[in-house]
Amino acid sequence: MVLTASTMLALGTKAPDFQLPDVVSGETISLSTFADKKAILVMFICRHCPFVKHVQEELAQLGKDYFQTDLGIVAICANDVKNYPDDAPDLLKTMAMELDFKFPLCYDETQEIAKIYTAACTPDFFLFDNEIKLFYRGQLDDSRPSNGKPVTGKDLRAAINAVLTGKSLTSEQKPSIGCNIKWKPGNEPSYFS
Repeated sequence: MVLTASTMLALGTKAPDFQLPDVVSGETISLSTFADKKAILVMFICRHCPFVKHVQEELAQLGKDYFQTDLGIVAICANDVKNYPDDAPDLLKTMAMELDFKFPLCYDETQEIAKIYTAACTPDFFLFDNEIKLFYRGQLDDSRPSNGKPVTGKDLRAAINAVLTGKSLTSEQKPSIGCNIKWKPGNEPSYFS
């Protein structure tokens, strides 16, 4: 495990499109899947990371709390399953079903989508507004597996509530912290060099 922070992609960046399979339904998910939503949350997660395990119940709760709202949510795993078999699509499917995710969990086999989003860690969050421009990128909250702070989702929830109500976000956006995305050998993105 390499402790890694978000790249903090520039606010206002247009959401890159993608077409990825949902590990549960097999359906192809893209930005157009959420065309009727006011905002889209793209989360990079995985199954084995202790940082994701620490917040997975809150991620599931986010999905339930915003299920029939104007927020679209998609989770993406881009980890190299050859070296990290716990993140294989069939096990991601088990994770999604056990946690009762109300959002698609997609697998980015080529890791290209993670790269174009400049995803760096798991978990990594990207919240886009109704113009599909980056509104928030940063942490879920201040909780970490070893710091004893409760998992509340307060930072991300504040951003979601602001974007859905057309308000600006005035608080500082703190980077998410987690395990580095497990890049395939030789496939590490240039934004780390």
